Amino acid sequence: MDPQARKLALVLNVSPFRVGGTLESVSSQSIPRLAQDGTAAYRWLRTGEDALVAMLQAIGQATQSIRLEIYIFVAGPLGALFRDALVDACRRQVRVRVLIDALGSLALSKSFWNPLIQAGGEFSWFNPLKLERIGYRDHRKILVCDDRIAIVGGFNIAPEYRGDGVTRGWRDLGLEISGPLAKELAETFDEFFARAELKHRPLQRLRKTISEKTTRGPDWQLLLSGPGRGHNALKHTLINDLNQARNVKIISAYFLPTWRIRKEFNRLARSGVPVQLILAGKSDVLLSLLASRRLYQGLLRAGIEIYEYQPQILHAKLVIIDEVVYAGSANLDARSLNINYELLVRVSNQRLAEEAREIFAADLKQCRRIDPATWRKSRSIWEKLMERWAHFILARVDPSVARYQLRNLH
Repeated sequence: MDPQARKLALVLNVSPFRVGGTLESVSSQSIPRLAQDGTAAYRWLRTGEDALVAMLQAIGQATQSIRLEIYIFVAGPLGALFRDALVDACRRQVRVRVLIDALGSLALSKSFWNPLIQAGGEFSWFNPLKLERIGYRDHRKILVCDDRIAIVGGFNIAPEYRGDGVTRGWRDLGLEISGPLAKELAETFDEFFARAELKHRPLQRLRKTISEKTTRGPDWQLLLSGPGRGHNALKHTLINDLNQARNVKIISAYFLPTWRIRKEFNRLARSGVPVQLILAGKSDVLLSLLASRRLYQGLLRAGIEIYEYQPQILHAKLVIIDEVVYAGSANLDARSLNINYELLVRVSNQRLAEEAREIFAADLKQCRRIDPATWRKSRSIWEKLMERWAHFILARVDPSVARYQLRNLH
């Protein structure tokens, strides 16, 4: 086994046999194969650990280009392993570009990337910190190698994602993609890298953001969202799918959907359509957990099944509507739906949807169901007040501040 693979096994605390040859000689079965008709191929990365391994595999195999866009990148053994893999790629004459959100990775020093820059790689902060526009963040997570293989999901490059999400590590999920969709993801990265300092045109709040668009393929759509005027392709597409749904299953780490989306959930449940939600029982953002629980009573009354994930902090994002799945960085909360730059891949694929339902069923076994009959009585007056306060902050105050700051995005 090569030294890099041994190092990866040590950092991730997994069996060395699982990652043997990770950075040099990966089995062809680990990479999704392109269909004969040129459509995309997909592979679920069922844990944060799976995603980290797959990312390093793809980086190690790249021969032409690597694009990495991430919200949180933590320095440490895991972060150093990724940086060193990127530096090695530069030495192989691969073009490497890295885009990191300046607030999400506030604790990361730019000097951390000096070895990459010295090797010929490129690095940029997205939206360098300025108080008057601090609210708008790049929450997207993308890795694209050679315009051929792409990985999207909810995970960041941080030690919290090492594990299976049950016995250790946060519960997360990703999707590996090959084919034309990978090329589209590369192009959206290029757009963001070119305007990383977020110098928008004057009167941006009155314009339709270039991040607000949809790109289509035979069985997929790439949904981008961001601040600016427009109908919001992400929300619009989701509501259209809900409008004709026969079965809905959702995993959302941070849950504070718009009134229109909640209305669709309630309508479906009241008409007999099964709607199941797996939400956080433990969260790294207590305010979000409290705000979500403020909505439970109305959802339960409509007949929606709510489950809270118990073993670890939930960070996954997954929407399954019949034979359609959504995967990517966006949560069903106010910030993802209206404020942050986000990305979701919508795929209409029976096999992928069936595998997604298997993932959902496995997570459901790790959940506690919220009992409609006892939910209201199970919380103290103080807890209910805290939920109301958290909901007001995240559903009202944060979006209002963001709308005010939008005028400074130029």
